Order: sequence, then C-alpha cells, then structure tokens
Amino acid sequence: MKKLIGVVLAIAAVVGVAAFLRSRKTPEPKYRTAVVDKGGVTQTVTATGTLSAVITVKVGSVVSGNVAALHADFNKQVKKGDLLAELDPVPFQEKVDQAKAALEKAEVDARNNQIALRRQKALWDQQLAAQADLDQAQANYDSSVAAVGQAKASLAQSETDLRNSKIIAPIDGVVVDREYDVGQPVAASFQAPTIFTIAQDLTKMQVSADVSESDIGMCKEGQPVRFTVDAYPDQVFRGVISQIRLNATVNQNVVTYPVIIGVPNPDLALRPNMTANVTIDVATVKDVLRVPNAALRFRPEEKEGAPTPVKTPARTPGAAPEERAARGPGGGPAGAAQQFDRSAAGSKTRKAGQTVYTLGSGGEPKAVEIRAGITDGRFTQVVSGDLKAGDTVIVGLVTAKADASSARPPGAGGGPGGGRRF
Repeated sequence: MKKLIGVVLAIAAVVGVAAFLRSRKTPEPKYRTAVVDKGGVTQTVTATGTLSAVITVKVGSVVSGNVAALHADFNKQVKKGDLLAELDPVPFQEKVDQAKAALEKAEVDARNNQIALRRQKALWDQQLAAQADLDQAQANYDSSVAAVGQAKASLAQSETDLRNSKIIAPIDGVVVDREYDVGQPVAASFQAPTIFTIAQDLTKMQVSADVSESDIGMCKEGQPVRFTVDAYPDQVFRGVISQIRLNATVNQNVVTYPVIIGVPNPDLALRPNMTANVTIDVATVKDVLRVPNAALRFRPEEKEGAPTPVKTPARTPGAAPEERAARGPGGGPAGAAQQFDRSAAGSKTRKAGQTVYTLGSGGEPKAVEIRAGITDGRFTQVVSGDLKAGDTVIVGLVTAKADASSARPPGAGGGPGGGRRF
C-alpha cells in the first residue's frame, strides 16, 4: 500500500512540474496580417440636421381679437389669397362707424367755419370788421380742414383693422401648423402672434445640418450628400450642398456652422422637422493603393530584456509631431497610440509621414515609411512609399494564449505575451 501511494505521489509531482513549466513558457508571437490592395477611398464628414421646406411662412395677426372662424386646418392645400381665419369683426366695425361719424362732424365744422370766414371777409371789405376777427375766422377754418384730414386717416386705419381681421394666405402651400382654435383670443402687442405655418412646396425640401468648425473647411457648395431618417432607416436619400452659412452657433464651447442641403422630395416621403443623419462626401479617389487603418496603428512590442530607452530631453517648441509622439510615456505601443490619436484620428490632422510594418526575414517586423492620403475610417490611401499591391502588412499581434482566451470578455485575463490590439 505504501508503495502504491509513493507511485501516485511521484506521478502527481511529474504532472505538476510539467504544468508549471508549460505555464512559464512564453509562446512565440504570431502576427495578424492584411493584404495591400487597390480600390476607392471616400473621405466623409458626418453631421445631424433637420428637414424643412425651402420656403416656410408664419402667418399671424396684426390686430387683437377673438377667433370667430377657421377656414383652414392641418395639411390643407391653400392658394394665395384664400381666407384662412376670421377674428370677431364686431369691435372693428364699431370703430369704423365711429370714425365715419367723426369724419362727418369734422366736415360739418369745416363748412361752418368756411361760411364764417366768407362773412368776415365781406365785412373786412366794407371796413366793418377788425383784422383780428378776420384772422380768427381764417384760423378756425384751417383748423377744421386739418380735423377733416385727421378724421379721414382715422377712418382709413379703422377700415384697415377691419380688413386685417380676416387672415389671408400670402402664398400657395400646405398648412403644416395651426396654433389657435375658435374662441381663443389673439393678442397682438409688440409682435404678431403666429396662427398658421404654411410650407410652400414640400416636393423641394432642405436639410440644415450643423457641421463643426473642424470639418467646415472641407465642405464646399455642390458636394454630394447622403442621409437617412429614422422613419426609413433602410432608405438612403441624396442631396447637394446649396449653401454654407456664416452665422455660427456656439453651444458649450462647440462651434458649428449651418450647411444647407437641397433635397428633392417628389413622393413626399420626407416631412418637416425630421432628423437627418447626414454624410457629406468631401473627397473621393478611385483605384488607388490603400492599407487598412489598423496597419497604421500597429507598433511592435518591445522584447523582454531590451535595454531601457535613453530619456529624451524636454520637448522644444519646434519639435516634430512624430518626435513628440515617440517621447510619450511608456514608449512603444503607448507612444504609437498617442501619435495616432494626434495625427491619424482624422484626415484633416493626419500627417503625411506614416509607418507600417511588413514581415521581414525571420518573421520579424520591418518598418516601411509611406506617405498617407485621405481615409474613410477603414482604409487609408497610400500616396507614395515602398509598398505595392499584394504586399502584406501587419495589423495586429496575437498569441496562442490570446487565441485560447478570445471567447472571454475584453480585459479578462491576459499576461505577458498577450495580444495588444489598437
């Protein structure tokens, strides 16, 4: 029995030692690669905007009163000159009647003063009236004539208010909004309250997209635009930039400029105030050499036992971006990540000089300098460099341990030699 126990313990010791040695063994790295090919690259700018009709008119009232009748409602087609609504005309008609009565009284006073003036002139000619009496008669007549003119103006104003109690459509279009119901009071004080909103032509619409100041320099009139709306997530609508406006908007220190995009809408599928997710094609190249963006982000890991890099002096104001990235904390992949964040996150800030790695002799990474062009987020144009179609570039680093743990959630486990992905 003791002999059997000794054999079991010996076998267990051998298995434990083998497992320990296997766990200490560091697998050799295996690189993930991609093939350099030719194709198209389209650089885009994304933004969010709101749909609206090209011409939208807010119809209001310049006089105050209660809404007596409505002759138009939501979605109704109206023509220029159509009656949309009426305010209660009774108070306006009463003002007209008062103005007419005041005008008649002023005219009677004017005729009476005219007769008095003629009488004073006759007496003056016969030397039977004083000069002061003649002057007073003349002043009374002139004053009555002015009162007649004032009464006529007051009557015209009252008649205008009576006409304005009828709300008329100023353009042909569709009623897209109505703010008041019958019986509601309309108070026109410092500004005319909006009663109706009329869109002139819904077959021609526009998107007002807010483009950030970092992207506005790449946008030009005439550039093609595509966008989607939540109502039709699988349908892509297309338009063209018609105007780039200068009235910037600042919201929490973020500056945006409105870009107006003309959109045809023959089937009336698009509706006012829909939210559009806009993509503007700012640059396109076809049949060019391109590499995956992952190849630009990859940097080989430092080998164990490699000498510690010499500490570089402090950054000078004229230091190049690549040199500043190499001096970042940690060096190696950390410096590469910083360099990519600063210069490769967007084409507008991407520096022309970039480094990719191919597999050299012995399977070791070999640096290749290239000059990068525009990017679409997945591929980057290669303007020049020692690459050609069909070459393989390294896009990542994986190990046997990483392959075995690929099913685990990101960040779980991983130790020395584990794959680093950017």
